[in-house]
This record gives sequence, C-alpha cells and structure tokens, in this order.
Amino acid sequence: MKFSKELKVALLGIVAVAALYVGFLFLKGTNVFSSTRTFYVNYESVQGLAVSSPVVVNGFRVGLVKEMNLQAEKGNKILVALDIEKDIDIGDSTVAMLVSQDLLGGKSIELYMGRNTKRFKGGEYLIPFTRESITEVFTKRAMPVLETVDSTLIRLNSFLDKDAKRSIQAILLNAEATSEALRTIAMANQGNINQITSNLAGLTASLRQTEAKFSRLATNLNTLSDTLDVAAMNSAIRGLDSTVAQAQLTMRRLNENNGSLGKLMSDDSLYRNLNASSESLDALLKDLKANPKRYVHFSLLQIGGGTKVDKASNVKEADKVKNAGTVEKAGTVQEKK
Repeated sequence: MKFSKELKVALLGIVAVAALYVGFLFLKGTNVFSSTRTFYVNYESVQGLAVSSPVVVNGFRVGLVKEMNLQAEKGNKILVALDIEKDIDIGDSTVAMLVSQDLLGGKSIELYMGRNTKRFKGGEYLIPFTRESITEVFTKRAMPVLETVDSTLIRLNSFLDKDAKRSIQAILLNAEATSEALRTIAMANQGNINQITSNLAGLTASLRQTEAKFSRLATNLNTLSDTLDVAAMNSAIRGLDSTVAQAQLTMRRLNENNGSLGKLMSDDSLYRNLNASSESLDALLKDLKANPKRYVHFSLLQIGGGTKVDKASNVKEADKVKNAGTVEKAGTVQEKK
C-alpha cells in the first residue's frame, strides 16, 4: 500500500504537533501519561507560588500546581488548581499548606492528610493553610528594629548640630594624629622593641631550663623519698616525741617550784643575798681605800730582823737572830698592853 506525498506530509505534521504539545506539557511539569485528579484551594496570598510548582507529601512529589486565578468577587482571593495523582488518598481532613521551598522565596504546596472520614474523587476544595517562612519571620521581627534604628539615627542627626559635627571631626583628626605619632614612635624604637623581644625569648629559654632543673629536682626528691627507711623514720619520730614529752615534764616540774632549779627560778632570795653581798663587798673596798691601816700592819723590827737574818753567816746565827727578834717583838707587845 503506497501513501501519497501529501498524506505523508500530513501525518508528519500531526506527529510534530502532538510531540510539541507533549513537550510543552512536560516542560510545565505535567505528566501526560499518568492519570491525575484536580482539586482546588483558596489562598489569601500566593507570593512566590507559580504554575508547575510541586505538590508534595512528606517531601515526595505527588502533583503540581495546574492553574491559578484571581477571584475579584471573593475579596481578591486566589483559586489554585492542583493536579494530584489518583493513588493519593485525599479527603475532607486534607490540608494544603503553602510553604517556602527555599530561601529565595520559592513556594510549594505540602499536603497534610489528617484523619479523613470521607474520600474525595476530584473537583473538591481542600483546607488552605499558609506557613510563614524563615525570611518572613525574620522580616517581621527585623522591621520594628529597623524602624527603631531609623528613628534613632534621625534623632541623632538632629542632635548633632554643626558645632557637634566639628567637634567630632576634630576628635577624629586628633585620633588620626595620635595614631600617626604612635606609629612614628614605634618605627623609631623598632630596635628597642626587637631587643625586648630577644630578651623575652632568652627569658623564656631560661625559664624552660629552670623548669627542667625543677623537674630533675622533683625526680630526685621522689627517689630520695623512695629510698628513705620508713621504719627508721618512725622510730626517730617516736624518740623525738619521747624527748619532747620528757622536756615538757621537766618544764612542768620547774614551774611547780619543788626542786632547786624551780626555787631558783621563782624565788628571789638568792638575788637578794647576792645583792647584799655585793653591797657589803663594795663597802669593804671603800673602807679599805679610806683606812688601809686598819687592815695592813708593818713592823720595823721585822724588817730589821729580816735584815739581820739576811746578814747571818750561817743557819744557827740566823735562828738566833730570828728568835731574838721574836722575843723583842713579844716584849714590845707586852709593853703596849
């Protein structure tokens, strides 16, 4: 069976138109080969929502926005037509939530099924709900703050008159001059700063060496403590405790005034006796200086006898001379009496 050229061209044109239509629907997001049902939702505002925006359930795409129409007779509400797959259980408790798809403002519709008591077949109206995005919440919170900041800046500008502005400019100029002076001083003392840095580095190195020495000292102390005889130390401590106890007993006995040392420490009679003896000795020395004849006697006979004794030629003569001197001295004493 042969086809004419005109018929082939007609068939080719029909196929091209069908492919173009299918491609157009595909670009819009419509799945031509799947069966869907259409539902409707009324929103007060659909900012960011567009035709072919996705309809999702728990993050899974189950349909798309088919059409949107403005209803002037219903207070400018927007009627949105949704194409949803037939397998999705849509009922009287299904909520169509208008949510933000991304931070750029794109919108999508998320279905919340709920507990449906009646299943819709298509063409029914779903329950609308709009969930605010993070951007909208931030905008609502930030707008009052921005208004407050704006009013504060206006008041600040009104407060800062020409004199105040000149003063602020002078302060800024002085700060700039001060920073320049500090930079100049820093550049002039760069060598000193480098020297200080070097000294600090040397000090840090010395501290590290000292730390190493302390570590070795601690190790040596630990070794010494390990090598000490604990039993000997305990015995020495017990002996020291006994010595301290005996010393305490001795001091207590001294304080009780029972022994000689205790009486010597507490009784002042020895001090008084010593003081009296010192006074008597002082009086004796004074009297000895004033009246030396009372205590020292010289005899011319004894001196002469001694001379005679020294001049004696032998021992017998010396004895005779000595005896004669003694007799003479005795007679002199008797005469004095």
